[in-house]
Amino acid sequence: MSLDTFAISALVDELSGTIAGGRVQDTIDVDETAIGLEVYAGGKRRYLVLSADASFPRVHLSAAKLRRGAAQPTQLGLLFRRHVEGKRIIRVSQPPWERLLRIKIEGELEIFAEIMPRRANILLVRDGIILDCLNRVGPDDNRYRLSLPNHGYVPPPPMRDQLDPAALNPLDLTRLLGSADKPTTQIRRLLPGAILGLSPLLAKEIAFRAAGDARATVSDVDGDALYASFRELACPLLGRQWQPGIGVIDGVATDVSVFPLRHIEWQACASISEAIAHYAGAISGPDAYRAAKQPVQAALDEAKAKLRAKAAALERNLKDQADLELLRQSGELILAYQYAIETEQTELRAQYDLDAPALVIRLNPDRSPLENAQAYFRRYDKAKSAAAALPALVAETRLELKLLEQLESDLQNAANWPEIDDVRQILQARGHWPGKPVRRMGGGGRRGPLRVVSRDGYVIWVGRTSRQNEDVTFKKANPQDIWLHARDVPGAHVIIRNDGRRIKAALIAEAAAVAAWYSKRREDSSVQVDYTRVKYVKAIKGAGPGMVTYRNESSLFVRPQDESVLA
Repeated sequence: MSLDTFAISALVDELSGTIAGGRVQDTIDVDETAIGLEVYAGGKRRYLVLSADASFPRVHLSAAKLRRGAAQPTQLGLLFRRHVEGKRIIRVSQPPWERLLRIKIEGELEIFAEIMPRRANILLVRDGIILDCLNRVGPDDNRYRLSLPNHGYVPPPPMRDQLDPAALNPLDLTRLLGSADKPTTQIRRLLPGAILGLSPLLAKEIAFRAAGDARATVSDVDGDALYASFRELACPLLGRQWQPGIGVIDGVATDVSVFPLRHIEWQACASISEAIAHYAGAISGPDAYRAAKQPVQAALDEAKAKLRAKAAALERNLKDQADLELLRQSGELILAYQYAIETEQTELRAQYDLDAPALVIRLNPDRSPLENAQAYFRRYDKAKSAAAALPALVAETRLELKLLEQLESDLQNAANWPEIDDVRQILQARGHWPGKPVRRMGGGGRRGPLRVVSRDGYVIWVGRTSRQNEDVTFKKANPQDIWLHARDVPGAHVIIRNDGRRIKAALIAEAAAVAAWYSKRREDSSVQVDYTRVKYVKAIKGAGPGMVTYRNESSLFVRPQDESVLA
């Protein structure tokens, strides 16, 4: 999918009416292939995305505030911060029939967005000289047109030997049909290379309107019918009368257009930016950090798999006491039969229990019977000591697994880089991060715990991450406050502040619904939630942040609901 020249013209009109004249207040590395601008214009903050993504390069306004999706800023991002922030946008333009958008910035600066698949680029240029770009193109890649710092900017070569759609007539299209190599040549493949600004999508729509088939061939239609279809679509476009929308197949957006489509389902959009954003998917909110979360989730998955295997092995050893007793019985039998054991004998067969089969006991022929017995007793004592420590090791391993499950919940709820980094740093501190240690990331502040005031004036705190849970339970809460948590699953600590009034059961149920909502069981229809006084909640020594034990609890079953149930 790529934006055609008409879609870019629609973008120029939209941006000229929204951000032109505005001031760039912030620049953001949206991801490794996109730069974002926060522009204050017309009394509003607007968010512009410039993406050189190879599969779908684009420029559009985002309805939501942009967030940094790259761990470290790109070199171009740093230059945007230095040269573009604080400057005013003078105008937005497009060279005729080019898939190139040009943003003029005060101070002799220009941003060029080359919106061409596989050759997409975002360049920052001053006085005609490239400061830097997202995709550097050297002489090995393109001998005639370099995209490198300190080189002059050369625009893409103009289109040549193509028909001007504004001057096209029926005879031109008849000749074009006759020039096809084969009668089976499809219209959608013939027109784009012959007429300026005509994309494959527009050609398909012209073919469909002329012949009732988007894959119609030159033998299926004559020049007059093709011209009538062309004029029906081209006249509004040439008059800059845009009708933005998306093409849809099986509920999935497949195309972006500024003209209505008939050959597939078409949904109108309020603006070309809305259509592009709908096709491209979310670039703000939690989805903006999907790629950033993947390596952290992979580390969590690996750590959980190792701990589960460790716990299973420990529990097998805990249950298997028979081997432990065999060591003691073997030592006792060797002592009992020591005078019957011959020199260089390698095994002893004897019964410890008259109702059980004889034991086969291995002997070291280089040792005396007493030394063999003592070796078995030493192994027995060592195994017995290890067995005594097994329950604690099992509990410790299970607790660590619970921490990882809570961290997984934290990662899913993370809405910025610092919250993702919190999970990564805890994994690293506890020895679960593979590879080299990683430094703490920057990029804005962490969210604090959620504070809600109920209809009756009670203050409710909701911790949505491990650190927030620790904060609300051990820093913001008082001993007589009510503490709530979904039973046996990772989730939020919810606190109802006790202000001296009697806390009603209805409020506890509503707070419990919020605790269920911010837990791993959000999708369940009924969740068991425990509640008790904060004074009965204790941090687990040596465990991760927010890991607690509690007692004197009561329980109730609730349907998960977000915090709006309280307000």
